[in-house]
Amino acid sequence: MKKAQIFVDKHFILSEVDERIYGSFVEHLGRCVYEGIYQPESPFADENGIRQDVTELIRQLNVPVTRYPGGNFVSGYRWEDSVGPKEQRPAKIDLAWRVVESNQFGLNEFIDWTKQVATQPMMAINLGNRGIDAAKNIIEYTNLKGGSYYSDLRRKHGYEAPHDIKLWCLGNELDGPWQEGHKIALEYGRIAEEAGKVMRLVDPTIETVACGSSSLEMATFGEWEDIVLSQCYDQVDYVSMHQYYGNRDNDSQQFLASSDAMDEFISSVISICDAVRAKKRGKKDINISFDEWNVWYHSNANDDTIEPWSQHPHQLEDVYNFEDALLVASMMITLLRHADRVKIACLAQLVNVIAPIMTSDTGAWKQTIFYPFEMISNHGRGQVLNTLIKAPTFESNHGKNGRSAYLDSVVIENPEAEMLTIFAVNKDLQESLILSCDLRQYEGYQVINHQILHHGDLKAVNTEAHPDNVVPTAKGNAFMENGQLQAILSHQSFHMIQLRKQ
Repeated sequence: MKKAQIFVDKHFILSEVDERIYGSFVEHLGRCVYEGIYQPESPFADENGIRQDVTELIRQLNVPVTRYPGGNFVSGYRWEDSVGPKEQRPAKIDLAWRVVESNQFGLNEFIDWTKQVATQPMMAINLGNRGIDAAKNIIEYTNLKGGSYYSDLRRKHGYEAPHDIKLWCLGNELDGPWQEGHKIALEYGRIAEEAGKVMRLVDPTIETVACGSSSLEMATFGEWEDIVLSQCYDQVDYVSMHQYYGNRDNDSQQFLASSDAMDEFISSVISICDAVRAKKRGKKDINISFDEWNVWYHSNANDDTIEPWSQHPHQLEDVYNFEDALLVASMMITLLRHADRVKIACLAQLVNVIAPIMTSDTGAWKQTIFYPFEMISNHGRGQVLNTLIKAPTFESNHGKNGRSAYLDSVVIENPEAEMLTIFAVNKDLQESLILSCDLRQYEGYQVINHQILHHGDLKAVNTEAHPDNVVPTAKGNAFMENGQLQAILSHQSFHMIQLRKQ
């Protein structure tokens, strides 16, 4: 068997994990909202129409922040249409997804939902076909106590206390020609600067996210970030990153190497942020909000057949397989390995639409990607140790110098609990890896848990009829001997190894 090593030092701490790195995303798209989190006619719904079976699964994921209401949807969104008495809310066409939005679930319902599932709102504003006046008005509605038109309107709608939303996205993917209100970089940089300014005048305590490139493949990537941040540096705290991957060529080995491209993408954006800071003689870092990431390709053909102007059709409903779960684990490991600068990240999306949770009228179930997210979100809290890897490699379209390592890994220390957690993916599709790690600095630590997500079929899926086809097991073989951690990582597998001081 091949051998791999992990090297860590308890004094070499990369960063505290910002828990918002385990965020998610709810967009008015397909069945994410309607028939996903909200379905008044469902037997699983509470008196407010919120599906409680879905709520329970979301709580298991432990999602600290949720981005809303888009996504492409937000570039045509009038937030005023989504508040007040439901019978007075207008149904509007949504040009982003060519559907009809009923507005029966809106801003205030979203805030109520966030409290049910123990998440914080990350609100996106419309800088596509709207501007700074609408930006000022929405934060007045959500964050001022009262005494003004929009804050008193919120109170009239039954919400006496302000929502106090602290995290705001200044538009979405406005570099994209598909976007309603698409802008060149200087146009967007100016409106982001002015929107951020008026919003901070209303509430100086907020944080804001500027739109970065819609993906690494955009022809304007790099130049876009430089121009935008050079314009709005003083008014923003984060720049967004978006990236999706798909196994369109049915080459699983290359597909699993995609996380190396993600790693390079993050490093490139950080470099641009730091160059702008130097150019501006700035005193603050612009950090990363990787607020759309996932696997997305399975549903593309089906989406081309959707009838326009329907309401919440079955759209972007990827059925995820086991290899998708392995890549999701590697993508989360990649985010953690940049935790010094990646402070927010949102798995896109949460329910039904390219999501870890699926629903029908008769129940809800966990897709394969649910499990790596759940395991890392719940156990990846603490400090990221600078994790070095020595492992065999394979030829890759994504890695440095044309090669990628078979092993992805990161080590998290929780000093208060005296615990170490190792997340690791063996991308070798044929052979196991013998893993070792020198942990003599952690005297008295012993393995207390070794969970494995493995399946012999990379294309295996979970369905409502067979929801437990791909699930983790606690059958790992990791052990400590003379301060050395040893484990065998079976081929094509994700591992969580936990050690605690005895």
